Amino acid sequence: MKFRRQSREEVSINLTPLIDVVFLLLIFFMVSTTFQKDRPLQLTLPSSSATVEEAPAQSIEVSISADGQIAVNDAVLADAQLVTVKHAIEVAGKGDTSLPLLISADASTPHQFVVRAMDAAGQAGYVHIRILTSEGE
Repeated sequence: MKFRRQSREEVSINLTPLIDVVFLLLIFFMVSTTFQKDRPLQLTLPSSSATVEEAPAQSIEVSISADGQIAVNDAVLADAQLVTVKHAIEVAGKGDTSLPLLISADASTPHQFVVRAMDAAGQAGYVHIRILTSEGE
């Protein structure tokens, strides 16, 4: 007796709806994400009436808190000595002294810490130094 073989249908999964869902999730997360730079030190910048410029993409940022803690590119330093600050700036710049150096100090920071950061930058060879402020009234 000759039996007829049943034809088997090929089993497949349609990936098009899955890809659509993944793209929709990707778009949702891209739109809903906020790109805010978190700082390790909480700063209240002094106000200024000068025009606000956009910060350059490649730069070294030195942050100084009200109690004198210093952070270079979001890395908090162990102490605020001149040698430590100078070394941290040199490491962050990787030998490129043409990069702009941005100093953001709290409004109530003692002047000595700002001068120390500027002195360390000068000794490291940086000449493009900016002091960041918030926009005034």
